[in-house]
Amino acid sequence: MTSAFAGDGSGAHTGSMRHTEFWARMDEHLGSRYARSWAQDQHIADLDGRTVMQALEAGVPPKQVWRAVCTALQLPARDR
Repeated sequence: MTSAFAGDGSGAHTGSMRHTEFWARMDEHLGSRYARSWAQDQHIADLDGRTVMQALEAGVPPKQVWRAVCTALQLPARDR
């Protein structure tokens, strides 16, 4: 799955994200030990009530999961 950059002028990339990049971002924002625990335990409305782990296992693209995490954690736009 490959997409172009967003045309909103934000510089945000709307294309694909590798799982390794996803987990690096999770580790950066939650800490390497807590990120996986949070991903297994927190049910996120934007993921249809699934956890991060459930969503990734169901094939939801990491970029989409990351956006849901950003919303849930109320991360600033620069981190999205």
